[in-house]
Amino acid sequence: MTETAKAPTGRRPDPDPDERRPLDFETSPTELLRAGSGFELGAVDPGSKPGYSGAKADGKVTLEAMDPVLDELQERLFAASRSGGEDRILLILQGMDTSGKGGIVRHVIGAADPQGIHHHAFKAPTPEEREHDFLWRVERQLPGRGIIGVFDRSHYEDVLVQRVRGLAPEEEIERRYGAIREFEEKLARSGTHVLKVMLHISKEEQRERLLERLDRPDKHWKFSPGDIDERALWDDYQRAYETAIRRTDTDSAPWFVVPADRKWYARIAVQQLLIDVLHGIDPQWPPAAFDVDEQRARLLASD
Repeated sequence: MTETAKAPTGRRPDPDPDERRPLDFETSPTELLRAGSGFELGAVDPGSKPGYSGAKADGKVTLEAMDPVLDELQERLFAASRSGGEDRILLILQGMDTSGKGGIVRHVIGAADPQGIHHHAFKAPTPEEREHDFLWRVERQLPGRGIIGVFDRSHYEDVLVQRVRGLAPEEEIERRYGAIREFEEKLARSGTHVLKVMLHISKEEQRERLLERLDRPDKHWKFSPGDIDERALWDDYQRAYETAIRRTDTDSAPWFVVPADRKWYARIAVQQLLIDVLHGIDPQWPPAAFDVDEQRARLLASD
């Protein structure tokens, strides 16, 4: 999905009023899942479903029912940019292997018009990228006006993997925390609404998901032997995540830690977080730059 992708034709039909009604969050994930000061990752239960009393079947209904809401808000954001609106969103997805980042992209972001989405998955830096500061490649992928940018992994790899693997000295890691805060605050001042999500999966659930990838030939392509190597450093990664979240959680670029053992819950939670940001922006349809009645009359007379 890129900024240049073509928009699909047609719109989703209105939901059948006789269909099962979705459950709402009793309390918004925006309130419940914010990391905040003194954050402790160990206090978050990866198998929990904060603010939602429903079961998996309810969650699927909620996800589908809120798709049109997300779709319209995203379209309004995109349309508003065509008449001077400066707002854009950057959704940063972080998490251990198998935590569900790809599922969020497919099942949540996939509900929106690809014309207004820019998705980028950050891999290991290329030789060219290593010649620049760690934020250089990130700046090249930032969303434009009216766009929802989605980072599958991000600049946070440079204070997570690099710290755990000892690929950068401690003083450089410390410098990067400060650079990230300054970078994200600058984004916020320029109209970018930064939404940072850690998908928090348990070590036990990751084991099951990795086993599934090994058991199913159609998922072998998703498995890497390196996943097991990283798993051996689980506790180190948990500490690195906790420190990074504590050091970079700000009101202008908040962190939300989403329990991710239940894929369906993680999806509806991220969907609602994104909808809350869009509601906060409250993008409006731009007014017509022409006389609507006059153009209607011209159109009717054209037959």
